[in-house]
This record gives sequence, C-alpha cells and structure tokens, in this order.
Amino acid sequence: MTEFPTGRPTVYDVARVAGVSIKTVSRVVNRSSGVSDKTRRLVLEVVNDLGYVVNPAARSLVTGSSSTIGVIVDSIADPFFASLVSVVEVRALAAGFSTQVASTWRDPQLERDQLLRMTRENISGLLLAPTMGDHDYFAATVKDVPAVLVDRGWPGSGLDVVGVNDRAGARAAVEQLLGLGHRRIAFLGDDSKLTTTAHRRAGYLDALDAAGLSVPPELDRHSLLMADPGGKAVFELLELDEPPTALFSSNSRTSLGAVRALHKRRRTDVAMISFGDFDLADALEPGITVVDHDPALIATAAVDRLLARIGGTDLVPTEILLPTPLVKRGSGELSCSPS
Repeated sequence: MTEFPTGRPTVYDVARVAGVSIKTVSRVVNRSSGVSDKTRRLVLEVVNDLGYVVNPAARSLVTGSSSTIGVIVDSIADPFFASLVSVVEVRALAAGFSTQVASTWRDPQLERDQLLRMTRENISGLLLAPTMGDHDYFAATVKDVPAVLVDRGWPGSGLDVVGVNDRAGARAAVEQLLGLGHRRIAFLGDDSKLTTTAHRRAGYLDALDAAGLSVPPELDRHSLLMADPGGKAVFELLELDEPPTALFSSNSRTSLGAVRALHKRRRTDVAMISFGDFDLADALEPGITVVDHDPALIATAAVDRLLARIGGTDLVPTEILLPTPLVKRGSGELSCSPS
C-alpha cells in the first residue's frame, strides 16, 4: 500500500503519479475546460486509484478561490428567499461547494459591503438578488468571480439572470379574475421601485387596460413598506364605500398580511390571487390561488448555470425565464356576486 506523508494523497501526489501539472489536476477535479479527454481520463484513474478527495483548503491554494458559493438576497426572513437559499445549499453541497449567505435588506450600500466582503474571501461564485440601486460599481468589485443574478437583474448587466416573466404571470392572474366578473380588483405590492413589483403591477394594469378598465387610485396599493405589508391596506380597502371584490397580491409577504386581514374580518367571499406561494396557503378555506413563482426551480436553474461558469464552460449571458402556472385552489375562482 502506498504511504503518504500526510496520511492521505494530496493534489501533489496525483500530479506526480499522473505525470501532469498541479494545474491540470485542478482543472480535472473542478470540471474545467482546457484538458484533453485522454489526460482527463488518466487523471481520474489516478484519483480513483489513490483514493484522492478534494481538500477545500488545497483547492483554495491551487485555484485562488475557496470552495464556497456566495449567496446575497433581500433577507432569509422573506419566505421566497428562505426557500430559494435552502435549495441552493443542497444543490451546491452535492457539487462539493459550501454556501455563504448574506442579506441586503434592499439597501444598496449594504449590498456593496456584502459583495466586497465575500470577494475578499475568494468565493468561487456568486448568486445575487440585486437591490434597486446603481450597479456601476459591480464589475470592478466582483471582477473575475462567476456570477448569476436571481429573480431580477438590471439593464446592461452582461450577466445571466434566472427568474420568471413577472409581467405575463401577473396579467394572467388578473385576467382570471376579470373572467369571473370582477371589475374592482385591488393591487397589493411593496416598493414600486423594485423591478419585480413594477413588472407585476404593469401586468395588472395591462389586463385591466385590455378590458377597458381604469384603476381607481384607492385600489392601487403599490408602496406597502410597513411591517405588515398588505394587512393594513386590506383593512382600509374593506372600509371603502365600494370595496374591491378581488385582490391581486404581488408577493407572498403582502399575501400573508392580506389573508390575515380577510380572515379577521371574516371576508372569505373576497377573491384573491397571490404572486408566489406561502406556508399553509393550501390549508386555508378557501385555499389561496397562486401564481407559482417557484423558488426551487429558480434556485436549481441558477446554481446549475453558476456551476457551469465556475467549471469554465463558455456561455453567452442570457435571461432564463421559468414558467409561472396558475395553481387554482379556490380563492382565485370566486366569481363576483351581483350587487
């Protein structure tokens, strides 16, 4: 049996036995390009024969980066991003990477600080849900770190963006409500400067405009920034002389507040569709109809794209838009009662 000074084979042992450079071994074990099939097979045979296991510290010394993927999102307190991060962690671990997660709370300066901290720690790649601030600094800060944007991007980023067609998904949801006779449909959304909120509101307006309807200002609640987004607005909407017969909520956070308010007022007759699912949405009565903004699909596609870039695959930056089917559970199928 071969004896190794450290008790186990190292990258140096693999390189020596295979008769190749340490850099070549690194390219093979990290699935990078630039290695012939013959050399790749040889190195993998030696790796198998010696029982070599990639050491994260060694990988960092050889490649100049750690075996860590940085993940920066709004907040893991947000149900959507909490689910997304959990899938990223599992997917990354299966590929031999750990994850380092940070929140921005939608603060552009905090985003810059988090990015700078992560890049100083030589992360292998980055997944970022960007804030709505200026990103002119990004290229100089991140430099050669492979990066993929999740859920939203910014114009001219030159990066892959993995998300959904927010505008089309919102329009389909509102068209569903219009088809059931609803004409006073309220919009619930948080910061309208956020691209996802703006696009979903645009889809809401598209559907109403196509139906020949204008939007009364009191029904357009698109800047709900309080601690209970959706809840206070729904209480106010229900007190109107002409309250809405239906609600379209632009994210799971506002949906949670809206549902609490509706049930507190025992108003289960008000139709509602949420852009994005949330815990127990299917257990309520009626169940909450949702535009399926699936964080697991987004996370999987984003990690796979990032791993390909980390591995050196030459890819043209693209926008990957995943489907947003309408999941019908009852609340979005309530027809408008004649007055």
